[in-house]
Amino acid sequence: MKRAGVCRPSSHVGVTAAWPSSRSRGGTGSCQSHRTQIPPTLISAALPRGFHLVTELIEREVPEITEIEVGVFHVFIKHTSASLTLNENADPTARDDFEAYFNQAVPENEPYFLHTAEGPDDMPAHIKASMMGSSVSIPITAGRLNLGTWQGIYLCEHRDHGGRRRLVVTALGDRPFD
Repeated sequence: MKRAGVCRPSSHVGVTAAWPSSRSRGGTGSCQSHRTQIPPTLISAALPRGFHLVTELIEREVPEITEIEVGVFHVFIKHTSASLTLNENADPTARDDFEAYFNQAVPENEPYFLHTAEGPDDMPAHIKASMMGSSVSIPITAGRLNLGTWQGIYLCEHRDHGGRRRLVVTALGDRPFD
């Protein structure tokens, strides 16, 4: 994944997350904190059709998560033929089973599809993306995504040649004063 914006020496492209200049103080005594907002756009490499575990890639590209004590992490995909979901992160056959199920549930080349100008996989991809959804939200606790033991973020590519995908990542939360 790449972050849209300024070039980094490692050939990754990145956005420098800007901390708000004004700090809003919450609570009293040692509970004071200030609000953090991180709004980068990530761009994935073109992925083959299928369900891809991208949790570690996203965490690596948004290290600012570790600075948030409590908050919400939101990922939104800016496409209509790919989707996001949370599911099994340990056994890769689960992702294969998802692909097999959705290919059977929404087959290509159906005679009733009218939207076919972009190929036989296009309309089924739109339907699959609508079924799966375009975003996931995950709590942040103590600088980590608060996922279940076996949960991971999937980028679901429903096209044979979908191309690069843009993800908008927003992390909102409080971080303690230093």
